[in-house]
Amino acid sequence: MARRSFIAIVGHGPDLERDEGAASVLRSLGADVRTLDLWDDPPRLFVDDESKARAIVVEALDRPDLAAAALRALRREPRLEEVGALVAVSVAQIARIEPSSGFDDFLLVPYVPAELYARVRLVEWRRSEFATEERVKVGAIVIDRAAHDVSVGGMHVPLTAKEFALLSYVCERRGKVVSRTELLRRVWGSQYEGGARTVDIHVRRLRAKLGAALPLVTLRGAGYRLESPLPGSGGPEGGDAARATQRGGAGADAHGDERGESRDERDEGDEDEDGDDEGDEDGDDEDGDDEDGDDEREDAARAERRSGTSATGAATTGRERRITR
Repeated sequence: MARRSFIAIVGHGPDLERDEGAASVLRSLGADVRTLDLWDDPPRLFVDDESKARAIVVEALDRPDLAAAALRALRREPRLEEVGALVAVSVAQIARIEPSSGFDDFLLVPYVPAELYARVRLVEWRRSEFATEERVKVGAIVIDRAAHDVSVGGMHVPLTAKEFALLSYVCERRGKVVSRTELLRRVWGSQYEGGARTVDIHVRRLRAKLGAALPLVTLRGAGYRLESPLPGSGGPEGGDAARATQRGGAGADAHGDERGESRDERDEGDEDEDGDDEGDEDGDDEDGDDEDGDDEREDAARAERRSGTSATGAATTGRERRITR
């Protein structure tokens, strides 16, 4: 039996059922709506065990200071912890909305019916997660298996074939620990002869490209686990995070720390990366990836820098000798 879904409207009791209120507008559009006074207990929204909240609209109107307190009370109800929330305020009160209040979006009163329903659906989409044969959504990340495409907050993120396969597998195993050995076997295949360090290298690349939208935690000695999306990464913000990390390596390192990747493991990876990129990734992406070429160019650049440094040192030594004579 399918669970009944409803939109929860929370506000000052006498005003909840007014003609221009959110409850009346949404009912006129065919939505199932339940109302709750600001001071009532949140469990009263659930008249049966089969119902599920799609979204929450808190009608703060001219009192946005009450909205944050109301949302905190609603979040104490387990069935409302992960439900998207909007705050409705008058135009004069927009400046008083605090970004840290916990709301996903805001609405202006008086409502425009089409905009009200569109914003409810948008919040519902951002908070939703699903997995089908063709598409998987985890937080802001949407994986389209059929199109071989990944997007974060609606922004396309280019991935190599192995990065795509690795991301798809950890999303399928959401909440479970996956070892490096398991990832090598399921993503690279049983015939792959490289070492486990190549997994760490690909994970580092995924973190750099997807940023805060990828809550992949490193469990030292065990492997990796994909956890719940971070607050604020459920919408376009995740795409902004991904673009920011692409613009600078420092951002990628910071995200690595946030994912729980220990400094020791990252240092070990940096020390071994030159050898692993040459050995572990030979034949890694026969399906068209150019990662090996990138690694060779990086190695050549490193070698050129080292040779340049040596030449400079030799020249300096020669000058010192001439001065001494």
